[in-house]
Amino acid sequence: MRILVIEDDKEVAAHLLKGLREAGHVADSVADGRDGLFQAAGEAYDLLIVDRMLPNVDGLTIVRTLRASGKTVPVLILSALGEVDDRVKGLRAGGDDYLVKPFAFAELLARIDALTRRTAGSDAEQTRLRAGEVEMDLLARRVTRGSRTIDLQPREFRLLEYLMRHADQVVTRTMLLENVWDYHFDPQTNVVDVHISRLRRKMDEGFAQPFLETVRGAGYVLRTNGS
Repeated sequence: MRILVIEDDKEVAAHLLKGLREAGHVADSVADGRDGLFQAAGEAYDLLIVDRMLPNVDGLTIVRTLRASGKTVPVLILSALGEVDDRVKGLRAGGDDYLVKPFAFAELLARIDALTRRTAGSDAEQTRLRAGEVEMDLLARRVTRGSRTIDLQPREFRLLEYLMRHADQVVTRTMLLENVWDYHFDPQTNVVDVHISRLRRKMDEGFAQPFLETVRGAGYVLRTNGS
């Protein structure tokens, strides 16, 4: 799943990103409410995790604004405000679930799974990604290109998922290190190049058209009209 975390507490946000990525999700983070609303409205996410108390625009306003604009993405509200009235306000604002801080990360993951199951019937597209002739089934962990099934290792699967979620966009080496390997520094290794090479070899076997394009000096791009 692609998840956006809107949380201004740096330690909480870092904890969430680390745990979500280790669980196999693609996770982004925004610390400002206005920026979070802009990003949530403009990009496709499978789930939002939204703190209530944020700078510039509070969490409940974010949820109300998204719902008013027709956005149906599931929202899990996080807050230190845990009274019944607080939870009721969060759910009535359009939140799908409400988790009180401090929380156990295992419970957070369980609630994410529950929200995924709840919305799978109404939005089956969330469980599948497609980029050109490449299709990824996120639940079955299955990848096909045309009629051929491709066997990928977990890291290769996560790498391909990130590329597919950013299809037709240039993805830099730094973006891959941060979102696929959870490195927020350059490890001075060729880990990205090695995995890209392995992924290409598996994805291109038997096909004349390469599925991934290298943009010299910038990164990589998965062209949906060229795969």
